[in-house]
Amino acid sequence: MLENILKEYPRQEDYLIEVLLEYQKQKADRHIGEDEIRRIAEHLGVTESKVWSVITFYTFFSTRPRGENIIQICKDVPCYLNDGNTVQRTLEQLLGVQVGDTTKNQKFTLEHTSCLGHCDGAPAIRINDKTYTNLSVDKLKAIISEYRGNT
Repeated sequence: MLENILKEYPRQEDYLIEVLLEYQKQKADRHIGEDEIRRIAEHLGVTESKVWSVITFYTFFSTRPRGENIIQICKDVPCYLNDGNTVQRTLEQLLGVQVGDTTKNQKFTLEHTSCLGHCDGAPAIRINDKTYTNLSVDKLKAIISEYRGNT
């Protein structure tokens, strides 16, 4: 799979983020491992440390396996002040995992992230590519139920 993606991109550093995004999205465990980092660096003509620095800087990349649905809890001030701790506690209870962990069935990974850009709708979370705002305990229960397929 990685080789097919690399064939689509020129051997230029400018394509690093695009390669990483496309590859991680296609992997079932949604992470990029050491061997893959090495291969991407070779293809794009950059150092492995450059690839590592990009992956570890952006919260949408991971070097650890993750679940099918990646739930990112905004940890910035507006969300924190608007009951962000309740959001985190509720999600941890609903999923049975702590922030940084993945459910046993590999359905959900719970993470912190920086600002999601929805300060006017705090507190906010992002699940995969969709953002949810103005969260309450009931709204969180409904959202998780939807992702579990219990609608």
